[in-house]
Amino acid sequence: MKVIEIAEFGIAKLTSVERPDPQPGPGQVLVRVRAVSLNYRDLMTVQGHYNPRQKLPLIPLSDGAGEVVAVGAGVRRFKPGDRVVAIFAQKWLGGEPTPAARGSTLGGPGDGMAAELVALDEDGLVPIPEHLSFEQAATLPCAGVTAWNAVVEQGRVRPGDTVLALGTGGVSLFALQFAKAAGAQVIITSSSDEKLAKAKTLGADHGINYSTQPDWDAAVLGLTDKAGVDQVVEVGGAGTLARSIKAARMGGTITIIGVLGGNATELDLRPVLMKGLRLHGVFVGPREMFEAMNRAITTHRIEPAIDKVFERDDLQAAFEHMAAGRHFGKIVVRM
Repeated sequence: MKVIEIAEFGIAKLTSVERPDPQPGPGQVLVRVRAVSLNYRDLMTVQGHYNPRQKLPLIPLSDGAGEVVAVGAGVRRFKPGDRVVAIFAQKWLGGEPTPAARGSTLGGPGDGMAAELVALDEDGLVPIPEHLSFEQAATLPCAGVTAWNAVVEQGRVRPGDTVLALGTGGVSLFALQFAKAAGAQVIITSSSDEKLAKAKTLGADHGINYSTQPDWDAAVLGLTDKAGVDQVVEVGGAGTLARSIKAARMGGTITIIGVLGGNATELDLRPVLMKGLRLHGVFVGPREMFEAMNRAITTHRIEPAIDKVFERDDLQAAFEHMAAGRHFGKIVVRM
C-alpha cells in the first residue's frame, strides 16, 4: 500500500512510500481510508514543533474516514462495507483523559491515517452519520469532538445563551454549529469580512473583524449590553486570552482549546477571580462524546464546513494552504 511518511521534519520533505498491507488481528478492523483532514496539530507535527522527539518515520494525520474491508477474529461492532471514522485517542473510550489515552493518539506518537489501509481496534472506530460523505466525516475526530466537548460538555450551552467563537477554523465553526443547534446566539471573530459573511450563512448572529476592531472584547460587550458572553471558545491562547476574559460575563466559562497566538503569557488573574470565571482546558474527547456528537449531527443534519479538498498527491500543498492561514473551516485530502 501507499502511505505518506514523515522521514524528516518539514512540509517539503513529506514523501510517498510503499509499506506492506496491514492485516487485521483479533479484535481489529481493516479500513480502506477514503479521506483525511488536517489539524493545526498535524501541521506542527510535520514541522517538528509539536514533539521534536517524535520517533520517525511516522505516518501523519490523526483524522480519517473510510470503509471496512476485512475484520479480525472476534470483531462484533463492524462488518465489511461499513463506513467508519477513527477516534483521535484509540484507547480513550469514556471518562476523563489518562496518560494511556493521551499516548494512544493517531498521527503521533502512533502512525496516523495518511495511508491507503489501516488496521485499528474495533473500539477505536465509530460509524459515519448516514448523511455525511467520507470527506465530511474525516473532519469530525479532532475539530468536531473538541468543539462538542467545549460547547456542550464543558460550556453546557442552553437556549438563550451567547457564545463567542474566535476565528473561523474548524473548531470554531463546529462550535458555531453546535451552539446554534442548542438554541444559543453566536458571535464570531475574523480578520476577513468575507469569512464573517460566510459564518453568518452558517448561523452566526454577529461578526467582529478584529483587524478593523482590535478591541474586539469591547465590541462583544457592546453586543451584550455590557454583560459579556456566557462562553468563549478560546483558540488563540496567549494572544487572545486577556481579551476573552474581558468579554466573558460574570460566572461565565472560557474553554481553552488552542494556542495559535502563543502558549505563554503574563496574565492578570484579578478579573478571573472578581468575575468568578471558569477556565477549562479541552483535549478533544473520548469515544462516548464522539457518539453523542454524531447523534446530534444526525438529528440536526449538520454538515461540516470544508474549505477545500485536495488529492493525496497534493498533501504538501494542503499543508501549505493551512500554514497560510486563509482557510475557512476544514482542509480535506482524498486518499
